[in-house]
Amino acid sequence: MTLRIYDTAARKKRVFEPQDPKRITMYVCGPTVYNHAHIGNARPPVVFDVLRRVLMAKYGERAVVYARNITDIEDKIIAASLASGEPIAAITKKYADIYNSDVQALNVIPPSIEPWATGHVPEMIEMIEKLVRKKYAYVGETGVWFSVPSMPDYGRLSGRKPEDNEAGARVAVDEDKKDPADFALWKFAKPGEPEDAIWESPWGRGRPGWHIECSAMAAKHLGRTIDIHGGGVDLTFPHHENEIAQSECAHGEELARYWMHNGFLDMGGEKMSKSLGNIVTVHDLLKAWPGEVLRFALLTAHYRAQLDWTEDLLKQAKTTLDRIYGALRRVWEAEGGEARDTGVLRALEDDLGTPDALAELSRLATEANTAADVKDATGMANARANLLAAGKLLGLLTKTPKEWEQGGDTDENARIDALVQARIDARAAKDWAEADRIRKALAEEGIEIMDGPAGSTWRRI
Repeated sequence: MTLRIYDTAARKKRVFEPQDPKRITMYVCGPTVYNHAHIGNARPPVVFDVLRRVLMAKYGERAVVYARNITDIEDKIIAASLASGEPIAAITKKYADIYNSDVQALNVIPPSIEPWATGHVPEMIEMIEKLVRKKYAYVGETGVWFSVPSMPDYGRLSGRKPEDNEAGARVAVDEDKKDPADFALWKFAKPGEPEDAIWESPWGRGRPGWHIECSAMAAKHLGRTIDIHGGGVDLTFPHHENEIAQSECAHGEELARYWMHNGFLDMGGEKMSKSLGNIVTVHDLLKAWPGEVLRFALLTAHYRAQLDWTEDLLKQAKTTLDRIYGALRRVWEAEGGEARDTGVLRALEDDLGTPDALAELSRLATEANTAADVKDATGMANARANLLAAGKLLGLLTKTPKEWEQGGDTDENARIDALVQARIDARAAKDWAEADRIRKALAEEGIEIMDGPAGSTWRRI
């Protein structure tokens, strides 16, 4: 089946046709690292990780070049530095490390390239110089500005026109601008700003604007025209619109052939926001839930749809994964099977249809249980292969069934193993009272003992 993805710019699904099947380029806007990422921030890396897996399955793992940037210079970062007294580099390294650790716990494959904004200031300056030279930008009193009226088709991605914006609403009013819609390419340093937030430039000391960062980094590492540019729907305007303006006016070439945007994540029907106090961080959620549960939950809705994040959603995701891992456990020893073309890949090829893909994964688990019930050796081996192949596409089933069901640290698991063995010994000696005592004691700890033809094992519930 052909891969079709919804292109925001075209406002419809399009067949994906890469420029070069041997080098597919993909750029996804990454985090601004000054604090912990909330669960809404985790949706883009998970969504585009699934897309990356589909592309790797179709074109080869080495064919996909995936870049996700780190924004390590921005107003919020400067504010955090001024408030804490910490150097900017210390703040950004700390939260970049936490971010990467958190998304890795969600089974997100590390990007092929992770460009940091502060490492690309010369490229940004070079691009701004080109825009000034070509009269798409001008130097003001407070910085260098992109002239939006100079680009006749500005707004084609979002469908917004400059005149649609009310001054002071979506676009900040600044007396230094020639037009209210103009945006900053370079911001001159202000009194009191930390020295580690200031660079030299042909126009004066200062720092780059947010939008120019991604334009410069994408061009350097992926080329002037990339295959896919992705991010959250909130980035469509103004960030991605401004990226297009800068890049295409500077280079005279299309920035991206396909634009993809994931929908918002709400907290029980309310938009997640600091003002409402309903921000939930990935870091905190990982203390209570396995990363794979968070990933599964994020994939339950289609990526372009709104996703309501609730406790019930997490509980259901955990229950479903427990069932699927339970089915995998029953066929785990049946190696040598051959994975067939299941409906998982077909669902994902239709604009990343993850709800249908997850339904197919559950169906494969039922197949595994059916084969195990009748002790069909070939069916069990094929079911194992099908589950693992589907899991690889979705970024799920990355643990062994034992790792999933038991978890915990080695010493604790050894203690439980010893108690399970003591119960086995008690049953062998027909000491039913002792066997029941051990079972009840473990149940009170949230440990379920499972007896089967192959012996007794356990899992956390």
